Amino acid sequence: MALFGRGKNAKLTSEDPSVLGQSTRKRPEPDKSGYGRAQKGPFDASEASTDTGYVDLGSILVRPTEGLQLRLELEEATQRVVAVTMDLAGSSLQLQAFAAPRSEGLWGEIRAQIAQSVASQGGTVEETEGSFGPELLARLPADATGERRSYRAARFMGVDGPRWFLRGVIGGQAAESREASAALEDLFRHVVVDRGESPLPPRELLPLRIPVEAAPHENGHAQHAPHAPERGPETTHLG
Repeated sequence: MALFGRGKNAKLTSEDPSVLGQSTRKRPEPDKSGYGRAQKGPFDASEASTDTGYVDLGSILVRPTEGLQLRLELEEATQRVVAVTMDLAGSSLQLQAFAAPRSEGLWGEIRAQIAQSVASQGGTVEETEGSFGPELLARLPADATGERRSYRAARFMGVDGPRWFLRGVIGGQAAESREASAALEDLFRHVVVDRGESPLPPRELLPLRIPVEAAPHENGHAQHAPHAPERGPETTHLG
């Protein structure tokens, strides 16, 4: 059964109808992804039906699968939800959606910025062609002992949609194994982004929300708040 967690005790089953997305339909816009995103995903709210079977987290709607656990990451200072992390089979996929210009995509520029950020931390970046177009495999230094230096891998995927940009970061074994990443790629492919109609500057983080069932209650069964987001290039804002 798919679970949703915002603390070690909080969970929300995918069968609960109150967490299903109810997105407002709008006219589709030109595909800027370069690989046929509108047919292959991730999808805009105008392109996919989310009336049933999706967990509604505001600007991001996800399709649950067996064994999946969702975590919300908070900005410590404001307690604002800034990312959704999907844990599956020992690996993870972090999602963030941002406002983007109508006429052009952001991913080309963002890739260069991620590469620069990783290099500034002593890491390396390799650009490859993935299932969703160009992506980055970053190797970031981890704690080192003695003369042996270790690293952690992170795979950055980016998709330009109509007035939005979706970034996915795969961590764990799936970051370096295409076979291990297949299930996470499928989850990413079925994400639906609800940009909304509010005017937002490019690179502004699209709002995420905690489903009502996962919010604290006043009857003595309050859930624990999630941990503050990990700081690093995989969770920083695009601005």
